[in-house]
Amino acid sequence: MRIVVLVSGTGSNLQAVIDAAKAGDLDLEIAAVGADREGTYGIERSEEAGLETFVVNFNSFATRAEWDAALADRVASYAPDVVVSSGFMRIVSADFIERFGGRYVNTHPALLPAFPGAHGVRDALAYGVKVTGCTVHWADAGVDTGPIIAQEAVAVEPDDDEESLHERIKIVERRLLVDVLRRLAAGELAPPATV
Repeated sequence: MRIVVLVSGTGSNLQAVIDAAKAGDLDLEIAAVGADREGTYGIERSEEAGLETFVVNFNSFATRAEWDAALADRVASYAPDVVVSSGFMRIVSADFIERFGGRYVNTHPALLPAFPGAHGVRDALAYGVKVTGCTVHWADAGVDTGPIIAQEAVAVEPDDDEESLHERIKIVERRLLVDVLRRLAAGELAPPATV
């Protein structure tokens, strides 16, 4: 299974995938890692691991549609079986998702459908939940609304702040993403018929 991974930040989920692939725990090839801006540590990690990287800088395009089309073209050039959004903080269009046959996997630091969007951890804390967690799902044209593949709960501790809770969620999220990719590579999971 060939994957392209998209990142916007440090790439800690990506590192878990790189490590699992190198250890032989994942039967997949990371064809490339892409980012939406220059200078991300996720790209640096990928280069250090000997992976091909690319940047389609969001700020270099006059419109979101132009950026989205350029990103889709670049990702398609690697002929991925699955595209993985791993901390990729840009919403892609329905056209992008359709171009890859709905094979676009996203991670989210909350138990969807609760607390979608860019601030899932902060929103969960503000709401006062005692349990949150993480979700791996098939992305669709909405914001964190696609079919859920896997979820795992994480308890909110009394002294948690956004950073401490998010760090505990990331540990679970990394494991969950690797497990989902392993199951996809083994043919145990398939994309939904329509996304």
